[in-house]
Amino acid sequence: MSIAILLQQILIIFLEIGTGAAVTKLGIMDDRNSKFLSNLVMSVTLPCTLLASASIDGGREAVAGMLKGYVVLEIFYILTIGICLVLSRAMHLTRGQKAVLVGAAKDGLSVGMERSWKLLGKKPRMIFVNRTDEDNSDYQACLDALKGKFGQSVVPIVAPVIDGNKKVTGIVDLLHNTAYEVKGGKAAACAIPADMADEVEALRAELMEAAAGSDEELMEKFFDTMELSAEDMARGLKLGVRDGSVCPVLCGSAVTGLGVEMLMQTIVDLVPVATDMPAETAQDDDGNDVEVACDPNGPTAAIVFKTISDQYGKYSMVKVLRGRITSDMALYNPATGNTEKLGRLYIMKGKKGEEVKEICCGDIGAIGKMDKVKTGNTLCDPKRIVRLHGMDYAQPCYSRAISPKTKQEVEKLGTGLNKLNEEDPTFHVVNNAETHQTVISGAGDIQIDVLCSKLKTRFGVDAELSAPRVAYREKIRKTVQKQGRHKKQTGGSGQFGDVWIRFEPQTEQDDMIFAEEVFGGSVPKNYFPAVEKGLREACVHGPLAGYPVVNLKAVLYDGSYHPVDSSEIAFKTAAQLAYKAALPEANPCLMEPVGELKVTVPDSYMGDVMGDLNKRRGRVMGMDPAGNGEQVITAEVPMGEMSTYAIDLRSMTQSRGSFTMHFVRYEQCSADAQEKAVAAAKAMQEAE
Repeated sequence: MSIAILLQQILIIFLEIGTGAAVTKLGIMDDRNSKFLSNLVMSVTLPCTLLASASIDGGREAVAGMLKGYVVLEIFYILTIGICLVLSRAMHLTRGQKAVLVGAAKDGLSVGMERSWKLLGKKPRMIFVNRTDEDNSDYQACLDALKGKFGQSVVPIVAPVIDGNKKVTGIVDLLHNTAYEVKGGKAAACAIPADMADEVEALRAELMEAAAGSDEELMEKFFDTMELSAEDMARGLKLGVRDGSVCPVLCGSAVTGLGVEMLMQTIVDLVPVATDMPAETAQDDDGNDVEVACDPNGPTAAIVFKTISDQYGKYSMVKVLRGRITSDMALYNPATGNTEKLGRLYIMKGKKGEEVKEICCGDIGAIGKMDKVKTGNTLCDPKRIVRLHGMDYAQPCYSRAISPKTKQEVEKLGTGLNKLNEEDPTFHVVNNAETHQTVISGAGDIQIDVLCSKLKTRFGVDAELSAPRVAYREKIRKTVQKQGRHKKQTGGSGQFGDVWIRFEPQTEQDDMIFAEEVFGGSVPKNYFPAVEKGLREACVHGPLAGYPVVNLKAVLYDGSYHPVDSSEIAFKTAAQLAYKAALPEANPCLMEPVGELKVTVPDSYMGDVMGDLNKRRGRVMGMDPAGNGEQVITAEVPMGEMSTYAIDLRSMTQSRGSFTMHFVRYEQCSADAQEKAVAAAKAMQEAE
């Protein structure tokens, strides 16, 4: 190989390295994408340049080939950077939250842990198996269940020490190859039992392999020596926890304190800090995506993720993502457009708050007396306005009508619900003007019961729950024409109005369509608006159960008037009389709201869920695989049959199923459903 060819290879490689260093230095690429491109250069670009050099002899051709190769590779490199950026933005890569999943040794793999694992995705997490000291507890069975469900990412970093009575008396720290036991409520070092030597060695080998799999350098070192130091394992596990490929498992007992101190230390050692995580994706004042990296010296950006109200005041819980916040600092709230002056700052320790002077990026704290700040709001530097993505709350799926036991508590109920909604945005409050009910919606009956308990203890309101009324509709199915005649003489000026109206069904719109075909001036034109107004007021109450009438067309075609006694009120009353006489004879029927239901359930519960939907008069529209052994069932179901579906689905699927539902249209009720709805409406009217 000539000198020119050698220089060509060196120059191209250095140019690529320089490009990568530049985009990383400028903050265009994050660490994840930079690592990917580095591997791409080493695995693809470098071999390609070496192969291309084989056809170059030197001289001018070498220089031309060098320039051509660089241009092609640079274009390829830039396109790859663009693709990585687009994908990164599309996936909204954010600074992941960290979680510790807690389970019980005697319960094994719980449904709550399964759902929590699913919600976390690839975010950092670890598992603590609690209550290992209780009778009938089985840590190994619990660990086997975790591995069977979540795969090889589940890696134990401790091993319980079990005595002859099958009681857990201590734990072995596999990372540091030491053992601990609890004496007097405190952890004390002890020797590893001799009969556990082989088990500990096997578990340490498994732990080393998991740590080595997170880093190429550690992998090479592990293959060369088949041994890793505690520092190397800790570094590898930390990398694995950060990208979600490793989930450490610990065990102990919260009652005796066994393993609790080690859990705290493991969180410190293995869980990545805020500066180790990718930047948060936010929007600037112009709506463009920007990245908010954890920088203590950067412009302040924090998000309010929770609100707490008690007898002492209101606390806004914040997570500072960039910069720091101090007392009396003025921060901008993009949601309201106001600049908020901060009050006292606290670090919450249980129910008590410890006042502090500042809260730095990566920390969670509380701000007192922020009345205008709500959950999900961003607080940022007025000179660098950003809108952070708040938490994504699940849509409420269980609704109950709520009312106070006494009329004197109506105002207190509204105040209490508004304040609780500030603290907990996961439930919705709707004042339904049609059904005259206040409806609260949440994740399930437990959340609703807790809200009622808070209303009683904090606001002194005894609330009653009931099934929310279904907003039915009524329509007619045949054409009927009737006369409405209103004549009243009470000594003074009388009242006279006489109309003939034809009522017929229509499909153009839900609201009533009014038309007139009056000939010869039998009804003066100035009374047409009064007739229409009377009909529209009458349509609010249908002939079957008092529900609004839709898809109705009313045609005024004849009538008569009195030159002295006729008035607008008389014709309005006459129109309503014609309505009441005609609609019962127009073959009325009840219309019920129908919603689109999407149920996500494991494959093993498909039969039970499908059978239940058929009982609710639902129509299954399709089934789609959702991965992880789950199916998404799409169906259309009458909303009147869904009032208790959240509880019933939880019972059928052992809390593994979930669903969403939204209104689609109104459809005609079946005969049985109509009979029940009409009877219920009449009973309710009689009770009132």
